[in-house]
Parts: sequence; structure tokens; C-alpha cells
Amino acid sequence: MKVIEQGTSCRERVIEVIINAGSGPTADDGRDRVAELLEGTGVEVRMSVARTGADLLKLARRAVQGDAATIVAGGGDGTICAVASTVVGTGKMLGVLPLGTLNHFAKDLKIPLDLSEAVETIVAGHAVRVDVGEVNDRIFLNNSSLGLYPRVVYHREQKQRLGHRKWPAFIWAIFSVLRRYPFVHVRLKIDGKNVSSRTPFVFIGNNEYEMESFNIGSRARLDGGELSLYFSHRTGRLGLLKLGLRALTKRLSQAKEFVAMRTSEIWIETRRGSVHVSIDGEVVLMQSPLHYKIRPRELLVIVPSGDTAPTD
Repeated sequence: MKVIEQGTSCRERVIEVIINAGSGPTADDGRDRVAELLEGTGVEVRMSVARTGADLLKLARRAVQGDAATIVAGGGDGTICAVASTVVGTGKMLGVLPLGTLNHFAKDLKIPLDLSEAVETIVAGHAVRVDVGEVNDRIFLNNSSLGLYPRVVYHREQKQRLGHRKWPAFIWAIFSVLRRYPFVHVRLKIDGKNVSSRTPFVFIGNNEYEMESFNIGSRARLDGGELSLYFSHRTGRLGLLKLGLRALTKRLSQAKEFVAMRTSEIWIETRRGSVHVSIDGEVVLMQSPLHYKIRPRELLVIVPSGDTAPTD
């Protein structure tokens, strides 16, 4: 992936910065730190803090309607995705301040995880066009899935509402879901072919994911114009563990029960009329059928320039 559009420096340019209060440092500390780093760069900064998901979308939509050429999202992958969903297709540039725990999107684009370096990247203003995935009109930057993972997140969030901390709640949710080990019945239509399966998971990625070795979960490019699809047929708990071991030893492709495909469009029908779907880590209830498609190079994202930028 190469830099195809090089924005002018952020100097003498207006940028909107939206920070998620629930990500990284406290909202006020994060806001003050970003303001301090941008001081003296010649940038006119409009800083906002989102306290809720509704606030986040409201602030992002308002920013997109304004005169700022760059909309900066500060938070984890869910925050970045929410802001990107308002920016995509507008011609405005998305800046990323990776303040989350995993920061998959930032890592795949080689955006620095250090806050000061991330701000420097935004100030430089070099942008690339990347693909975004879409499911039933909802945008995702990384991936979407059905089955085990959405159930784990759903149970974790229930536990957190009762006052439990995120990681203990997450561990409890994993054991709770694996104890029941539910399957999802799906019928997939891919490139004109129908495939039916009873599976513990269906994973759809924006571009191809590395599924073997210790680089599992990373992507070499985000502008390949394709979705990746992964699922397994009737795999129990032990079979799932074996798949994990095969992945670590680079033998996953040899597993007959594991299916990996690449395409630009997928239809997924489930037996139930509605299904929990994860979208970049956020779980939503969607109506079947699910219509996945790739939207090639519709999002402008600011990335490091020079040797640190992704290249073809």
C-alpha cells in the first residue's frame, strides 16, 4: 500500500479532535496532553470529549459537516470505527490517536502507538486510501464475526454492568461461553455458491488476515479490495484447541474442517431472524440475512510518511 495522496502539513489547517472518555488515560488528561503536543504547530484545534457512544457519533457527524479537513479519533478500535463511519466517502482525512488496548487498525497501518509520535504523524498529514468493510450498512475497519466471540463480548458487558472490571469480566465470559459452547447454523452465499454449516464461529475480515504463526491477527495490506472469510465445520472444544495449535505451528491450512476464502461480497443467513454480530469489537443485534461487502479505498487515513508508510 503506497501513499497516494499527500496532504499539506497540518500547519494553518483546522482539525477536529474527538477523544473517547472511556479509552486510555482519563478524558481530561488525554485532551490536555493532545492539546499540549499540538501547541505551536500552527494548527487550529477543536477538541471534544465523548462521554457516551451516542455523544461520539453526534460529535463526529458535526465535525464532518464543518470546515475541518481532518477528523481525529482518539480511542480504541471501536472508537476509530465509529468516527470513520462518518468520515468514509467524504474526502476528509481520518487521524488516529491509538488510545485503546489492542489498536489493531493503527498497528496494521504502522501508526505509532506513542501519543506524541501519533500526533506528529497527524501534523505531517500524509494520507493513504484504504478499504472498509460493510455489513447491513454498518462500517467496519478490522473485522466482524458471528458465534463465540460476540457471545463472549455480550456476557462480558453484562458482567461489567454489574460492576466487574473489564478483564476479570472477560475471563469469566470466556469460560461461561465455552461451557455452553453454542453453535450457529449458517447458510453462506459466496461468488454464486451456497455453503451450509453448523459452526462455532464465522469471521469476516477487511482484507486478508494472517492466520498462522505468531503474526495471527495482522494484515499486510488494507487496500486489496477483498474480504476474508474464515469458519470451521462442526468443531468442538477439543477441535478448536487443535485448530489453535495448528495455527501456531503453521499447519492450519491443512485442517480439512477449517475454511478460508477471499471474496468481495458475502450473504449469510441464520436460522434465527436476528443474530448478535461483532463489529470491530462492538456487539450489535442484526437481522438476517447479513450482507457483507467491501468498499475499496473509500477512506482516507493519515499514516507515517517515508520509509515508515505502508507500501505495495
